[in-house]
Amino acid sequence: MRPTPAAAAAISAGATAPRQKLTRAQRKAILAGTIGNTVEWVDWALYSIFAKIISEVFFAKSEGAVALLATLAVFAVGFVMRPVGAAFLGAYADRHGRKKGMTLTIALMAGASFIIALTPGYETVGIIAPVVLLLARLVQGFSAGGEFGSSSAFLVESAARGRRAFAGSWQQVSVAGGVLIASLLGTLVTSFLSDEALHSWGWRVAFIAGGLLGLLGLWLRVSVEDTASFTRAREAGQARVNPLKAMFVEHPAAALRVAGITIAGTLTYYIWVNYLPTYANLATGIPLSKALLSQTLCLVVFVVLLPFAGLLSDRFGRKLTMSVFAAGFVVLAWPLLHLMSGSFLSLFLVQLAGMLLILGYSANCAVIMAEQFPPEVRATGIALPYALAVAVFGGTAPYVTTWLNEAGHRDWLWLYVAAASLVSLVVYLTMPETKDKEFD
Repeated sequence: MRPTPAAAAAISAGATAPRQKLTRAQRKAILAGTIGNTVEWVDWALYSIFAKIISEVFFAKSEGAVALLATLAVFAVGFVMRPVGAAFLGAYADRHGRKKGMTLTIALMAGASFIIALTPGYETVGIIAPVVLLLARLVQGFSAGGEFGSSSAFLVESAARGRRAFAGSWQQVSVAGGVLIASLLGTLVTSFLSDEALHSWGWRVAFIAGGLLGLLGLWLRVSVEDTASFTRAREAGQARVNPLKAMFVEHPAAALRVAGITIAGTLTYYIWVNYLPTYANLATGIPLSKALLSQTLCLVVFVVLLPFAGLLSDRFGRKLTMSVFAAGFVVLAWPLLHLMSGSFLSLFLVQLAGMLLILGYSANCAVIMAEQFPPEVRATGIALPYALAVAVFGGTAPYVTTWLNEAGHRDWLWLYVAAASLVSLVVYLTMPETKDKEFD
């Protein structure tokens, strides 16, 4: 159906309208959404940072490398719940509002963090310890699955025209900020506590701190208003009884595109931003404290540059900035991973180079996914395809990298990264440009 002349004129005017500045209310919404999301991801990231210690606390010590692989398997299983959480919590946010969806996710995440912190180890309660650990990570995975869709929709819907990527980039600022805080907590406890204190209670303090920060985020989310896009859709009677069905029936191509967009981004993100300190410690023998320090420094640079990468996307488009990211890993995966040795400098350079490339994905992922769907299915449309791709490629990344190292196939990791990046590069090059798309 062709638009009327008046509608066509409105669309043309909208596409060429000057970029607007964020209003005070929009800045407040972005700030509240960012801080709340940050503290939620502190809880999620702590597990991968302390994976080696958790393996020694929650599994029989005689198992050695098997215990670490079991811990990482629990990490991966947590990702299995992300599509489930995405389906339920994404639909909940589309029916009842972004605010209610985000409030529920952070409450679940913080509660599970407290449970992990307070659960006795294997030597005290035996098999109960890993079972409780597994259940807590399932809850956190369920929460994380709904978080991305709700918070991405909330931030992008809160943006001014021509500033959608900038606003959406703060979703990833908050994720990286959460990892940064978790990394800082890890650096502090591993640097200032003895090994005995660290294994006994130090790592638990970090999880308790993460849970307390989660309560702060809960308070912030309760105080914020819902987005105008959702409110208008609800008042117009557009809220769906079953947004999950509507996504599959009415927007299947957009859902597949979201999954393709995510493949390279989630794999490289979980290797470079989350798990590389532990992997470097296993593969090169660099002390975990130095590896975490490198990660912390690189994350500071990453977080600072993310909004500027969002501004580049608003100016030059989603396709160009995302293609640079994927093509960079296709070309540089081999030299980067072979450069890493036991020295602090080599690890720092590898981490920094990878994170600079990932800016092209992280600054765009929230906005490009939100631009695929109308408001009545937006949170679900973002959350579920993204969570499925993350479960397959992101959740398994620590396990696969550790298995390759333990099996003597460390040199194969670059091929895995390059292949995933090539798949997403094809998606980026063939997808429509949505920078100037009409958006509600």
